[in-house]
Amino acid sequence: AQEYAGHASAGSVVGAAAALLVKHDVTEAAEAVLAGSPKAARYGPATFHAVLSASLARSGVLVRDPDRLRQLETVGTVLLHPSALRTPGAGADAWAEPVLDAARRAGLRVVVPDDPALADFTGLADQVVDAGRPLRDIVDQLGEDEGGVLTVARPQDADVVAGLLRGDVAVCLTDGGHAVAWGADVLAPHGLPDLWRLLTAVPEARAVGRRSQTLARSGAALSGLLVAVGESGRGGRRTALPGLRHAPVDAAAAAALLTGTRAALRVAAVSLPHPRPRVAWHALRPDAVRDRLEEQAPPEPTLTEQTAARVRTATDAVVRLPVLAPARWSAQLARAVRGELDDPLTPVLAVGSAASAILGSAMDALLVLGALDLNALVGGLQRLRAERALSGLLDQQKRKARVADEDDAEPHMVDAAGLSPGDVIELTLDDVVPADARLLWEDGLEVDESALTGESLPVGKRTDPSPRAPVAERHCMVFEGTTVVAGKARAVVVDTGDRTEAARAVALAARTPAAAGVQARLQELTRKAMPLTMAGGAAVTGLALVRGTPLRRAVGGGVAVAVAAVPEGLPLVATVAQLAAARRLSAHGVLVRAPRTLEALGRMDTICFDKTGTLTENRLRLVRVTDAHGTAHTPGGPDADGPLRIAARACPQLDGESGQHPAHATDEAVLDAAAPDEEWRQLEGLPFEAGRGYAAAVGQVGDGSPHLVLKGAPETVLPACADLPADATERAHALADDGLRVLAVARRPLGDDERTVPEEPLRDLEFVGLLALADVARDTSPDLVRGLREAGVRPVVLTGDHPRTAHAIATDLGWPEDATVVTGDELAAADRSARSRMLRDADVVARVAPEQKLQVVEALRDAGRVVGMVGDGANDAAAIRAADIGVGINARGSAAARNAADIVLTGDDLTALIESVREGRALWHSVADAIAILIGGNAGEVGFGILGTLLSGAAPLSTRQMLLVNLFTDLFPAMAVAVTPTEKPTEDEPSADTVLGTSLIHQIRDRALTTCLGATVAWLIGRFTPGTARRSTTMALCAVVGTQLAQTLADRRRSPLVRVTSLGSAAALIALVETPGVSQLFGCTPLGPLAWTGVATAITLALTAQRTLPVLERRVLSRLM
Repeated sequence: AQEYAGHASAGSVVGAAAALLVKHDVTEAAEAVLAGSPKAARYGPATFHAVLSASLARSGVLVRDPDRLRQLETVGTVLLHPSALRTPGAGADAWAEPVLDAARRAGLRVVVPDDPALADFTGLADQVVDAGRPLRDIVDQLGEDEGGVLTVARPQDADVVAGLLRGDVAVCLTDGGHAVAWGADVLAPHGLPDLWRLLTAVPEARAVGRRSQTLARSGAALSGLLVAVGESGRGGRRTALPGLRHAPVDAAAAAALLTGTRAALRVAAVSLPHPRPRVAWHALRPDAVRDRLEEQAPPEPTLTEQTAARVRTATDAVVRLPVLAPARWSAQLARAVRGELDDPLTPVLAVGSAASAILGSAMDALLVLGALDLNALVGGLQRLRAERALSGLLDQQKRKARVADEDDAEPHMVDAAGLSPGDVIELTLDDVVPADARLLWEDGLEVDESALTGESLPVGKRTDPSPRAPVAERHCMVFEGTTVVAGKARAVVVDTGDRTEAARAVALAARTPAAAGVQARLQELTRKAMPLTMAGGAAVTGLALVRGTPLRRAVGGGVAVAVAAVPEGLPLVATVAQLAAARRLSAHGVLVRAPRTLEALGRMDTICFDKTGTLTENRLRLVRVTDAHGTAHTPGGPDADGPLRIAARACPQLDGESGQHPAHATDEAVLDAAAPDEEWRQLEGLPFEAGRGYAAAVGQVGDGSPHLVLKGAPETVLPACADLPADATERAHALADDGLRVLAVARRPLGDDERTVPEEPLRDLEFVGLLALADVARDTSPDLVRGLREAGVRPVVLTGDHPRTAHAIATDLGWPEDATVVTGDELAAADRSARSRMLRDADVVARVAPEQKLQVVEALRDAGRVVGMVGDGANDAAAIRAADIGVGINARGSAAARNAADIVLTGDDLTALIESVREGRALWHSVADAIAILIGGNAGEVGFGILGTLLSGAAPLSTRQMLLVNLFTDLFPAMAVAVTPTEKPTEDEPSADTVLGTSLIHQIRDRALTTCLGATVAWLIGRFTPGTARRSTTMALCAVVGTQLAQTLADRRRSPLVRVTSLGSAAALIALVETPGVSQLFGCTPLGPLAWTGVATAITLALTAQRTLPVLERRVLSRLM
């Protein structure tokens, strides 16, 4: 905003010089200077920072240099010295995580010097630098990048102070009795809480700057228009209220003042979070955990807080009454419409509408605003529809929890959302863990943690502490969103809501990704087209003045051309096209939450898949069988029957009935692979328990003697085997190294009187063989991978498996044999730029930690890729949100992944993604054709306006007539083209990165030339045949519309919708022109047969020239080359 203010001041002087040359009046020149004053651009940010400084001062924060504080708008990096994130004399500050989260939400690049005490927080930093480097050098290097640097530290020595003061905005934390760096811009006596509030002000400062700049531009344009057309009143007298010329500038300044004040007050009113220090619950014994929870119990709410809670509850109950449903829906729609109006064309169209009103055409102004509001309404309705559908899906996912008031009490069911730390929960088979909890006791508990850690195999749990262990190895903890697959347990809740590990994974992607979709592409188009539009209007005004046209009429003609040339139909066409694409995708089981990102699917050239549960079934399957001699057999083959049959007999039938659902995932995998065994009669079964390490059964074949059969962990079973082959243990380790779950199978004959599983330790077993189990690919995964590759999209699989296992699975899924594999360890050892180079052409990322998935997506985007991310777990949510297009899976996915996604697959078949890619590409091709209609047609109108002004001294068509042209050519025919699937091939290559590609530029050029030629020929025919000037302009109007409709029909002649809308628009135009009263309202006159013949001749000539132009162009180019 400040940069714009400087340029605008110089521009107002140029405008004053132009006014002096045209009007020869010093007073008018002075008025032009005032009209160009960038008051709003200065007042908005100044007010924001003044009010913010005052509110910070009331809380004790000292802002020493308010001018430096204004640089918050341009800050791009925050450097947090370790002294800022540590409690003086202790470990990490409880506020460290909220501060890092606020920095990421502000869109800042977070840089932290390496510090072992902050190892748990480095995942939230974008860059970790060597702590041994001087802080001053680090700041200087960061300052070379785009954007300013915000430095934060507690002064400890001269190096820290020197580095702190090198920042563009220096924040000194003065709590804890440290020295004060008086040269800092901000002194924060409360430490990190003050910094947290300052970081929340950064996005508000940027928003105020953008809005103030837009307001300043709009006010200057309208005031300049009033100065230009504000001639003396009747009789040579000055207007009674000359100050009204500057009313738009003053109104914009007042709006900027209000915007800045409101934004600063919002920052001041934000409630501080209540962070708790991270506690290593997994390192504490159960009794210590309970003692710690009692110490951290929140205080009893005060009477005021209780009253406020009751009022909120009562208010919510009233608001949810059925009778108020229409009011609730209207409020939601109003918020959605307001969000849709946050579009770059909105201020342009609003200014154009106001300009039309200033020139005395209220109807023209209403037409422009009507198109703008209709677009916002359609977009808001689509957003509400998608969110309501998603809410219905989420309502089906509400969880319950079994809570025991005492350790030995019977549990009762409660809503999982009502759990709090200290509650004791009971977990049994198939339960979804409702919160993070520390185990108190367990009985054979195994948990599927793939949604959090990516580990495809169930994890055995036990109660002893696991200090300094990563999340995936904290065997004494259970985490929210994971699933119990065996055993039972009781645990005490330690974290709920946004404090859980799953929520922390989502918080990694708090930064909002760059704008994507059709709207972002249209922003680029708008930035390139608007200067040309303004230049066209200026050219019409200049030519009219040269021809001696009165100033007001000349300016009015220029404004008419400029306003009519604005493609006001662009947002509406984009919204309708996205709505149509979203509806078509819903038939394929794809719920579009964010329609604006649909087009990004078409440009997507890389898509990352979390392997577990997405490309694979997240269910164990038997993949290898080896007999006692080490010979490998294919599961299902006759030679594999021996070890597999014994393993199936070792699956316990807990109630003595075969066919019961297996109690353990390994039992289910073995029984699915084994053939029915009618001969075996089980006498007793012993289920698997992690503490025991095996499952066993006693049974007999027919009337034969009983046998003990068992399967279990090789480290438990193999030592109990007699005559064990020498390489058996080595073979088991080799299978485990490949990322497979290995079961050793053994048996032993029993005496006739032994009919129960022996209680003594295992001994004298006969080794039968080894079984290897793994999470296998879904049936549709190979088709998905092949389809994406054929569409030009590079799939990348992310997995925690061993590199060899990951490569083998990838090749089974359809990746080539020479697929490039990158490991998580390699990523951890590389900086961000190195990761970008490393991953640009990677196919498989193995041994990847959950927090590294975000780094993979960001690195691919840094490499210039348009990235999609597909996942179903909480550990995927961060990467899903950071990707250009995030895909969640409803059927088996976590709520975190769905909430972070742009589109949600409602079914199990991921091949719907292939159709989504095609739809995204078809969407852009259709919108590109519609853009050619809008921009090309408008450019032709501008060209005709310039040519007509040059020939006659005034623009042939009025603002109302040009808007009428846009109504007939832009509204229905262009929308019909946008919603009709393209007739062009869209499967071969992704769309080009630039919006104005060569093909689209040629389309726009051809349409513009054709439209201009048809209108000019018809206008000239009208001027050189008997009739009035109004007849000539009416013929030109009909030729402009007819030429554009004929081109649209020729391009999409196979589409019934396009034929209906084009022919309907032509019929409506003829009816309007031939109806006397309505015709005069739009500045037209009914035409006779001769005039219509002239219009038809002009259209035919223009279309013939359009077909001839490419041929002539090719011939000329071939001769030149």
